[in-house]
Amino acid sequence: MEPILLAALAVLLFFSFWNGFTDAANAIATVVATRVLSPIQAVALSAAGNFVGMFFFPTAVAVTMGEGIIRADLITAEVLIAALLGGLAWDVMTWWLGLPVSESHVLVGSMVGVGVALSGLEGVNLQSIVNKVLIPMVTSPLVAFIFALLFTAGVIRLSVNSSPVRVNRYFSRIQLVSSFFFSVTHGTNDAQKVMGVITALLVAYKYLPTFHIPLTVAFACHATISVGTFFGGWRIVHTMAHKITRLRPYQGACAETAAAIVLSATAVGGLPVSTTHAISGSIMGVGATRRLSAVRWGVARSIVLAWILTIPLSATFSYLICEGFISLSLIKP
Repeated sequence: MEPILLAALAVLLFFSFWNGFTDAANAIATVVATRVLSPIQAVALSAAGNFVGMFFFPTAVAVTMGEGIIRADLITAEVLIAALLGGLAWDVMTWWLGLPVSESHVLVGSMVGVGVALSGLEGVNLQSIVNKVLIPMVTSPLVAFIFALLFTAGVIRLSVNSSPVRVNRYFSRIQLVSSFFFSVTHGTNDAQKVMGVITALLVAYKYLPTFHIPLTVAFACHATISVGTFFGGWRIVHTMAHKITRLRPYQGACAETAAAIVLSATAVGGLPVSTTHAISGSIMGVGATRRLSAVRWGVARSIVLAWILTIPLSATFSYLICEGFISLSLIKP
């Protein structure tokens, strides 16, 4: 295998690890905020869920990422390295600031940037990006918000005659299940995005005759995102769990369940949506059942701003790096 291809695969797997290090922390934010689990227990549970996700869902998201973002003939190892370096630059900035941006949209934006650098707008699949990325980007957190609000309102109504201690004890057990469920859906969504890009690269270099996900690729991507989850993300856990709204166990369970349902549906539909968007929307939906002022909208606004900027800025960074590679004759346009 060519050294440049090995380098590209290594960078892609590092991106998967970094996804776990930052983005997968969202999967444990609510269970930490409710104090059902300690941070280290929650991280271990989430890491296991992220790995197990490879066994439960089809690979529709991987197909979208591998074939639906940029033209297949543009994919080379050098191009993907340029894309990922641009994405990681934006990633590091937002991680340092503690902003829970979407790794999904970092990857999409980065690939769009190199596609435009190489072939203008003809280098990207605009219809697929609009239908499968941009529209779900807006609707998925709204749907999660509504589901979480309805679930929480229903629980409040059904438990009106129960003591708070009894309700919290009951939902502490339920939240162990809902947290794991969300981690499983996170793993299948986010690991598949890198799986799709790796598979497209292997097809481009003739290591695969057609686009299909090898078991080794699926295992490697789920393993790296799982290890990344185990080792990091505490800044973002703090933002997600404590700064948006304060949570009780029943609220955490409702938020995780709402987000996991959204992610399950989008995984089946091949929509590479953001797990960050889904859990943030559901947490805000839970907070809104008390009163709108219970949601810390100032923090929510800063998170939304990071979301809005993610695709354009990661695309810009990868575009500039790709242009630099072209000027150095590392990439042939």
